[in-house]
Amino acid sequence: EEIGRGKETSDLLNGKILGMLFFEPSTRTRLSFKSAIQRLGGSSIGFSRPEVSSVAKGETLADTIKTVENYCDAIVLRHPQMGSAKLAAEVSEVPILNAGDGAGHHPTQTLLDLYSIKKNFGSIKGLNIGLVGDLKYGRTVHSLAYAASRFDNKLYLISPSGLEMPREIINDLRDKGKEVEESSSVEEVLPQLDVLYVTRIQKERFSDPSEYNKVKDSYVIDLDLLESAKSELKVLHPLPRVDEISSEVDSSPHAKYFDQVFSGVVVRMALLALLM
Repeated sequence: EEIGRGKETSDLLNGKILGMLFFEPSTRTRLSFKSAIQRLGGSSIGFSRPEVSSVAKGETLADTIKTVENYCDAIVLRHPQMGSAKLAAEVSEVPILNAGDGAGHHPTQTLLDLYSIKKNFGSIKGLNIGLVGDLKYGRTVHSLAYAASRFDNKLYLISPSGLEMPREIINDLRDKGKEVEESSSVEEVLPQLDVLYVTRIQKERFSDPSEYNKVKDSYVIDLDLLESAKSELKVLHPLPRVDEISSEVDSSPHAKYFDQVFSGVVVRMALLALLM
């Protein structure tokens, strides 16, 4: 953490280059990876939108990976297609870090989420964790559901109709003997929660704007709602938020989502150190 905040310096990855291929928009993931490699003495190359690369000319993802691996020691990939990171890993000679594959998974986000929970509670075990919002398309909650369940936590899945957690994930967790409870009401389960993990309804995943408009304001977390919560409840959010958490919550002791942002730098520094 001291290195991540610039209070100490490190040359652990001096001379190492990180390739950053972002085919979808990103603020926190892209900049935290860039910060992570630079804090450890390395550097980065890459692009933040596909139209500035040869993808615009029709180059396949596999060919892009096979090209970029010649320029760097590891590749961070964000791509709109589920399974893209797996494909990249199969063709790449350098490590691939999945920075989000469409509506699939976002594993480095989950690691920083777990780190944030550990920092706030001293442990990741035995907590009641509520995941609320778009659980169908939200790759962050797909990854977090699997990871959090490995630490004897009970999961509360809260979503509007049509945006429920995919059945295969729920069935997989229950087959492994994990505690999973589904609900459409935040108010109903909030008093039992230690962690409330809020996600936005993702407009970009809807092909029909009218369907998005039906559910976009399904949940709004504000101070009135949080009056029924445990005093130690922590509210997390992978960000960006739209209007699902009122700005008045930002100054409350429950709000930990901006602290969570810094956890991304530290965790990604650790990953790069392990891989490179």
